[in-house]
Amino acid sequence: MSNIGWKRKLGSRKLWAAAAGIAAGLAMVFGLDEAVISTAAGAVVSMASVLAYIVTEGRVDAAGVQRAGQDVRSPLEAKNGND
Repeated sequence: MSNIGWKRKLGSRKLWAAAAGIAAGLAMVFGLDEAVISTAAGAVVSMASVLAYIVTEGRVDAAGVQRAGQDVRSPLEAKNGND
């Protein structure tokens, strides 16, 4: 239970869409203009999507680099083990 996975949870577009919905609801309760509410909610969801994309692509790239490093090390280790 100690490993919650905060990075994954905070990168969730569903979480940010829910947060935007809550913020929009509260803004309506307090009487803000609907155009301002729509703009703010759209900005939050858009930024969350961009952030999730950047984090995901970073993880994919990191995994690719690690795999390439292993592919390079394996033949070298095999050659050095045969000497």
